[in-house]
Amino acid sequence: MLGILGKNSKTLLGVDISSSSVKLLELSLRGGKYKIENYVIRQLPPNAVVEKNINDIDAVGESIRHAISILKPSTKEAAVAVAGSAVITKIIEMNAALTDSEMENQIIVEADQYIPYPLSEVAIDFERQESTDNNSDFVDVLLAACRKENVESRVSALEAGRLIAKVVDIEAYAVERAYSLIAPQLTGVDVNSVAILDIGATTTTLHVLLNGKTIYTREQLFGGRQLVEDVQRRFGLSAIEAETAIKRGNLPAEYEQEILAPFKDAVVQQISRSLQFFFSSSQYNDVDYIVLAGGIAAVDGLSELVREHLATPVLVANPFANLATGPKVNKTMLINDAPSLMIACGLAMRSKY
Repeated sequence: MLGILGKNSKTLLGVDISSSSVKLLELSLRGGKYKIENYVIRQLPPNAVVEKNINDIDAVGESIRHAISILKPSTKEAAVAVAGSAVITKIIEMNAALTDSEMENQIIVEADQYIPYPLSEVAIDFERQESTDNNSDFVDVLLAACRKENVESRVSALEAGRLIAKVVDIEAYAVERAYSLIAPQLTGVDVNSVAILDIGATTTTLHVLLNGKTIYTREQLFGGRQLVEDVQRRFGLSAIEAETAIKRGNLPAEYEQEILAPFKDAVVQQISRSLQFFFSSSQYNDVDYIVLAGGIAAVDGLSELVREHLATPVLVANPFANLATGPKVNKTMLINDAPSLMIACGLAMRSKY
C-alpha cells in the first residue's frame, strides 16, 4: 500500500500545491506547543496545475526548489495532500482483533466492494478509528483510496523539488487539523457546526465540520483569479502586476466600486450557494460559524459582508494567532498570508497524528 493517510512521524514540512502557487510551512513542536519556524509562498507558472491536477511536474518541482532555497528548513521530509474530490473515503466495520497487516490483506481481498476502480490503478490506505465501545468485537476503519496518478504526481513533484514525500494526506483532513488551532478563537456562541470556505485561485472548497470532524466537503469552480483577471482587463496589467497591485492596495480609486465591490458580492453568492447545497443534502439548515480561508479571505470588508448577508458569525482564518514565531518569520506578512496557509499548516501538523 502507498500511504495516503500516513503514520506517525517526526516533524514534517507542509507542502500545499495549489493551482496558483506552492506554499511551504515549517512548524516545530515542543512541549505540546507548535511554533512557526518559517514559511514561503512561490507562484507557479500558468497551467502548471489545473483544477488541482499537476500538469507540469518539472515546473512545480522547480518552484519547490526555489522555495526550499529561501526557507532552508531543518528537514527535507514533507507532507503533501491530494484534493478531496480525487479521493474515495468510506468507514467500514472490521474485526477489532485483526492486526494492521491482517486488516490490510482483508481490505485488498475485498477492495472491489468499496472501490469502483481496478485495484492496480489506486493507492489505498486505512486507519483505525477510536472506539467508544470498549466491549465491541468490531472497530470502525477509515478506508481511503485515490488514483495512483494523483498520488504519484505529487510525490514526483516533491522529489523534483529535492524533498522526500513521507505522507500523502487528504486536503480535508489537513484543513480539519488546522481548524483545531482556530477553534479556540470562535467565541460568543455555542459552536458545534462550522463551515470553512477555502477560496483559492480557481476553486472554492466548502468544508463543514461538526464538533471538529469533517462531515461534508464540496468544491466549486470559483476563485480569486476572477478578481485578478478583472483588474488585468480594466487597467491593462499583467497577471503578476495585477496580483501585486491588489495586495498592495495601490490601484486607482475606481477599483473599489467598479471591480472589488461586484467581486465581493459574487463571493457572497458563491458562499451562499455552497451552503445551500450542503443544507439540501443533509439534515442541517444552518451552521454556527463561518470561517473564511484562502487568499481572498483577507480582502477588506469581505467578512463583514458575509456576516451581514448570511446572518452568521464570521472569522477570517488564522491558525497561527496563538502560536510563537521564529526569528525568520515576517509577522506582518504572516497575518496577511495566514488564511491561505490552512492546508500547509494542517500538513505541517501531520507529525502529531
